[in-house]
Amino acid sequence: MAFFKLALLLLAFLFLSCSVQCKDEEDSVYKGINSFRQTRNLPPLNRMPKAYCLADEVAEEIENTPCENVHQYYPVAGPGGNLKIPNLQKHIDKCDINISTTTDGVILPVCVAKLEPTVVLSNYTHSDIYAQYLNNSKYTGAGLGSEDDWMVLVLTTNTTTGSFSAAASLNYPNTATSILALLLILLIKFSLF
Repeated sequence: MAFFKLALLLLAFLFLSCSVQCKDEEDSVYKGINSFRQTRNLPPLNRMPKAYCLADEVAEEIENTPCENVHQYYPVAGPGGNLKIPNLQKHIDKCDINISTTTDGVILPVCVAKLEPTVVLSNYTHSDIYAQYLNNSKYTGAGLGSEDDWMVLVLTTNTTTGSFSAAASLNYPNTATSILALLLILLIKFSLF
């Protein structure tokens, strides 16, 4: 029993230390990207919770992909520019994002051994593939996620087609209440006649 508790404690420590280290790397890259934008007289990117969710999901999805395959995830211009990301729709749904609010956004994955923040930042700021997006003032928000050697940057806009806003959903408690009220009215109406 003591061995089981020790093993569980060790696993928890490893998980938490990786989680903290990954978040430190993400924070370092986020700050570096905003510094890069500042040198170009561009506004800083705001942290967007849904973009962070999607970045985390995509990073987890591609974490076992070899780094030499990063090119298959390069974004292309136009709506649906990241369709090669596996299960993208599933991740968009999981993060409660309306798909029509993602067409102006972009997903930028990079793969760097041990996620060295300086090298990750260099990949984003010195690569023509990625720097064109960071140099574009239309992007106003960001989310970062990482797993193993992969970091994913999701850029959002402040437009309706790039905000990564919540999916439309029914308000189930009100819907259920409305249905019950309707059934009650029908029951009363038919029982009186």
